[in-house]
Amino acid sequence: MTGVPSPDRRRFLAAGAAVVGAAASAQLWLPGTARAAERALPEGLFSLGVSSGDPLPDGVVLWTRLAPDPLDGGGMPAEEVPVEWEVAEDERFGRVVSRGTAQALPAYGHSVHVDVRGLRSGREYWYRFRAAGQLSRTGRTRTAPDPYTSRGSLRIALASCQNWQHGYFTPYADMLAQDPDLVLFVGDYIYESTPSSAGPRRHEGTGEPYTLTQYRNRYAQYRMDPDLAEMHAHAPFVVTFDDHEVDNDWAGEIPQDPGKQSHDAFVARLTAAFQAYYEHMPVRASAIPNGPHIQMYRRLEFGRLLRLNVLDTRQFRSDQVTSQQAATDPSLTMLGAPQKQWLLDGLRDSPARWNVIASQIMMAETDILLGEGKLWYYDAWDGYQAERNALLKEFRSVRNPVVLSGDRHFTMISDLKEDFADPSSAVVGAEFVGTSISSNGDQDQTAFHTQWDPLKADNPHWKVIDAHRGYHLFDIDRLGIDAQVRVVDTVLKPQATASTLAQLRVESGRPGVQRV
Repeated sequence: MTGVPSPDRRRFLAAGAAVVGAAASAQLWLPGTARAAERALPEGLFSLGVSSGDPLPDGVVLWTRLAPDPLDGGGMPAEEVPVEWEVAEDERFGRVVSRGTAQALPAYGHSVHVDVRGLRSGREYWYRFRAAGQLSRTGRTRTAPDPYTSRGSLRIALASCQNWQHGYFTPYADMLAQDPDLVLFVGDYIYESTPSSAGPRRHEGTGEPYTLTQYRNRYAQYRMDPDLAEMHAHAPFVVTFDDHEVDNDWAGEIPQDPGKQSHDAFVARLTAAFQAYYEHMPVRASAIPNGPHIQMYRRLEFGRLLRLNVLDTRQFRSDQVTSQQAATDPSLTMLGAPQKQWLLDGLRDSPARWNVIASQIMMAETDILLGEGKLWYYDAWDGYQAERNALLKEFRSVRNPVVLSGDRHFTMISDLKEDFADPSSAVVGAEFVGTSISSNGDQDQTAFHTQWDPLKADNPHWKVIDAHRGYHLFDIDRLGIDAQVRVVDTVLKPQATASTLAQLRVESGRPGVQRV
């Protein structure tokens, strides 16, 4: 990983014991019966499963959280607990290549983040944890390719927007069968909405989360979805957050409803939400929150094939505007000056064949006014047009730029134009806005197309629009990207039937996307 600001050294040292695996231990991995007596802890320590993330050519982050009572704060005693971990080249752990012990601290919800290094590039590995005589399930992960190779291929699944109350996370069952090398999750991992009995499942608790314990409980509930848990244990995730991990449509330190949440109260909410996010995601120590701030934008390399720039479009943005004129204000920012410069530098000096940007919100224009004139969603990049347009101009000199987004709860695949105000302007890239895992439930397709199809004439850059639930799957090699829109027939039941709604291709050296 490159191009990431260094975490504060004192903060890193203070919390490092909780999040970074110890050096490889010489201790043998033996069943609890063959070990010295250990302090008794409640059963079900590993109720939230295991996961991995942010793969490097020589390493990966391994995650778990000890939570025998996951929906009531975790249920752990207020003390450190040693957690052993090991990594092997085979599923039966006959060829163990690394092992050690990490400390699960109460200050971090007894979560464990092991940053394993010294692994071989482009390889599958299996991993597991052990604490107090209890053994976790086995997880599988994969390291990134050799930094200098441009050969081979990469399969990425794009996911976002999983509302527990709107449906089961059935698209993950199909994603598991498709066996991606990496899952890119671009936001709305949880929803902060109050419990409701209107859908097939109900949020825990009695209201929106505001405190650390409340956010921990909400994350724990989502982590217990069986299809999501299986996918986490099968492939590494690269994650970023959008708005619902905190509060709908928040911007910087401004909540959706400033009249109902004071600045101090919202800062406290951000602090709790970010800590719970860190505690439940497979991310490195650089993401340990500093109060109401968390380092989320970062860059990952997959050989010379692909550079992945993961954005943070929430913490540094100007507040949303409410008019067309304001949306073109050049003083507005989505990224903030440091992140914008970091992104431009990473695009300009990239050695990769494909330069992918993970953006939580849609970059292409969405004109929702039929006929003359324009009307936009101001929470998306359309509300920050000066910065968006400057970035699109840069795309002309970037090799194969592709944007992967979420947020919209439907599929919208588009050419990226240098200037959306000029229909004749050049195509400079492609964007895939992935549909939701479950948010919006089983949508009425006829009603959707009745509303949206007439707008195609005002948005000629759209290639596919659809409102089924699902995810996008990308097979990437030097010559092109083959994309599938994978959808399920329902999220209102625990099982679903999946199919390919559309197939598309992006050719290397040819900006834009073509339907196959």
